[in-house]
Amino acid sequence: MVRAIQVNAVGGPEVLMQQTVDVGAPGPGEVRLRHTAIGVNYIDVYYRTGLYAAPLPLIPGMEAAGVVEAIGQGVSSVSVGDRVSYAGALGAYSEARIINADRLIRLPGSIPDDLAAAITLKGLTAQMLLRQVYKVGRGDTILIHAAAGGLGLLMTQWAKALGAVVIGTVSSDEKAAVAKAHGCDHPIVYTRENFVTRVQEITDGKKLPVVYDSVGKDTFLGSLDCLRPHGLMVVCGASSGPVPPVEVSQLAQRGSLFLTRSVVFHYTAGRADLEAAAADLFDAVATGKLRVSKPHSYDLAKAESAHRDLEGRRTTGATILTV
Repeated sequence: MVRAIQVNAVGGPEVLMQQTVDVGAPGPGEVRLRHTAIGVNYIDVYYRTGLYAAPLPLIPGMEAAGVVEAIGQGVSSVSVGDRVSYAGALGAYSEARIINADRLIRLPGSIPDDLAAAITLKGLTAQMLLRQVYKVGRGDTILIHAAAGGLGLLMTQWAKALGAVVIGTVSSDEKAAVAKAHGCDHPIVYTRENFVTRVQEITDGKKLPVVYDSVGKDTFLGSLDCLRPHGLMVVCGASSGPVPPVEVSQLAQRGSLFLTRSVVFHYTAGRADLEAAAADLFDAVATGKLRVSKPHSYDLAKAESAHRDLEGRRTTGATILTV
């Protein structure tokens, strides 16, 4: 039996309950993984609140790092004792679990477990957004919402390394300083500045080729107004709530805009795609394009506190649970 955090009914952070669960032995194609560090992400909030549906009871969490304890029949991609991480397999808030071996990424020696748990999901998401959904390059001016968050800081640094001019929205002067220190050229404190107006000023009215919006309901229409004709609106989260239904005519009225809701798990569904994205991510860390600060850390039993701080915007960078 191992400790796990379980959701028996959707709701606020208080529904995160510590339980003991039986993990069992791995079947064909599976491994038993002992977690050492678990990533906390906004997608965990979506599952906890029921915004994303999943059968109950539910063990939340989509990302973790750990050590392979046992392997099932037919597994050759990893061995017992390997250090690995993963992103995209629900059930991470536990001391150990069974997981399909083809979802695991072997960690290089330069990536410690806490760092891997902090960057695998967000790093693969940043890679998808900047290198696949829209290939950011030199001369691009882009907008990243929540630029001081875990995903935002990775995207800001990576986009800057690719030669882009980065505009980022943040909630406070303190977070503006953090974003600027990580490469954000123009932090916008949205609590006192209109980000649409500031984008117009910064770009001399030319607007932007792409906007990355992880906030959702509160920023969506404003984000559309920041795009030049034929620009791309990338919805990659909904921290303020889901985007309401949109009339496609709004895209036409603003200059034949493009709109996508990008999900990293669709871009890494194939083993080759996952390995290529992970290699790109780890190379960005190794070459210094991405500097990852030590994540905020909570014991697994304190998952409720971690969620309250995340939703209350009291964190910058990444958050993990330790076991």
